[in-house]
Parts: sequence; C-alpha cells; structure tokens
Amino acid sequence: MSPDFQTHLSHTVSAVDAELDRLLTTKINVGEIQRPANLIAAMRYGVLNGGKRLRPFLIIEVASLFGASLTETLQCGCALECLHSYSLIHDDLPAMDNDDLRRGKPTVHKAFDEAIAVLAGDALLTVAFDILSSPECHPSADVRCELVSLLSRAAGQGGMIGGQVQDIEAETSTPNADEIRRLQSMKTGALIRFACEAGAILGNAPDKHRAQMVEFGKTIGLAFQLSDDLLDVTSSSAKMGKRVGKDAEQGKGTLVRLYGVEKTRALLNNSLAHAEALLEPFGKKANILRQTAKFVVERSN
Repeated sequence: MSPDFQTHLSHTVSAVDAELDRLLTTKINVGEIQRPANLIAAMRYGVLNGGKRLRPFLIIEVASLFGASLTETLQCGCALECLHSYSLIHDDLPAMDNDDLRRGKPTVHKAFDEAIAVLAGDALLTVAFDILSSPECHPSADVRCELVSLLSRAAGQGGMIGGQVQDIEAETSTPNADEIRRLQSMKTGALIRFACEAGAILGNAPDKHRAQMVEFGKTIGLAFQLSDDLLDVTSSSAKMGKRVGKDAEQGKGTLVRLYGVEKTRALLNNSLAHAEALLEPFGKKANILRQTAKFVVERSN
C-alpha cells in the first residue's frame, strides 16, 4: 500500500478511536439514568480493540470524493463501527461461532461473560442509532432519517442478520454459487455497501454517482468476503488473530469450498478490476479508494 493510503488510514483510525473513546463512557446523556460501569467496559473492550476501521474509512473517503470533510462524516463512521462491533461480539458467542479470540485477544464473552457480551452487543447496536439520529451526525433531519433507514435495512432481517441466518443454515445444506453470493452480500457486504452509499449521501453526490458508489460497495463487499474465505484456508491463527479453518470444520458453504483456492483468487482479482473500473470517471481524486480496494484484496488478516 502507498504511504499516502497508510497516512489516510492511520489518520482515520486515530480520529474514529478518539471519538469512540469520547462517546463510550459512563457519563450519561439527557434521557438516560445510569450507565453501568461493567457494561461500558465490555462495550469499550469490544470496540476499542485495534480494528481496521474499514467501514468508517469508506464513509469518510467516499464523502471526501464529493467534498465532505472528516468532521462532517465522523459521527456516521462511529455509528457504523459500533454496529459492526456489536455483530462481531454476537458472532463470537458460543451459540454462534463459539470463538475464543478476536484480533488476538480474548473475545468479549471470554473477557467478561456471556450475559454481559450479549448485553454489550445489544447496547452497541442501540447506541449506533443514537449517534446516527443526533444532529451532531448531520444538520438535516431528512438526511439523518435516510441514513437510519438505510442502516436498519443493511443490518437487519434483509441484510446482515438475514445473511447470518443463511450462513448458519449453510452448515447443514449445500448452497450453490448464487446462494453463497447472496448470503455473503447480506452477511458481510451489506454494511460495506451502506458505508459507500452513506458517504455519497453525506457528500451530496448526484444520483448517478451515488449509484456508482453503491455498486463499488457491493463489489468490494464481495471482495472482502472472498478474501476472508481464502485467509480462512491459507493463513494462520497467529496472523489472523482469530481461529482459522473453522469454515471447513463447520462444513460452511463458501466459494472457496465450491471452487477451490485458485478460482476463488481469480474471482477476487475480477472484483478488484471491476471496482477500479467504477472509479475511473473520478480520475486521481479516487486514488485513495483505489488503494482501499487493493487493501481489501491483498490484506493478510
């Protein structure tokens, strides 16, 4: 990755982490009664744990493409990161993937307990929409309502949660390629697609460009999942910071299992080419997004 990309990413990670640190404290807001210290500690543990911040980064960089600043997009990025973190906490639970490690550290239910992990995830999901609906996120109530609606649908029964259900069902069935792509576009791709569309909305992009960003989000969402599936069979737990090989252990339907490593790599490269083609109309202004697509494809963890 280019030094320019790394600088942008590091700056975003620092800004997002600092804002999440400010938001997730025991200090109460208007309408709240008390924030239990143990709950806040578990929420912070699940969020402030060295994540890549890819989703807020996409919001911020897509919005920047259309002239919006970091300060105008940071709240939306933090809201999405809270929601994403909730999904990981619940994903790791014994009733789901039963993982002990996340980013090289004990998962929330191991560091605390299962009940607190469930409740910390619930609270992060709730606070995500609190952040998104606040005037701090955007001065226009219409824009905030649109973001809330889009994120609800990306995260809910027709998006991430629905994809998670299909992923569980794929452990005891044999989904075909189209079914696998659909569940992956829901489970993983929906939040990434939202990030790109939200960036376009916050940047007040024309409808044509907004549609291009939605397609860009769909494309790198697929690439992210393909890369994840490949790493699950080619990487190590030490590099990944979590258990690998679990898809095969659980008999999950993935394109790697269906096609093999080489054909899946070819699909991944095709996704990168399509993502780059979508950015061509924007010229040099889209260089950071081009690097982001390469980062998704070439990542090692």
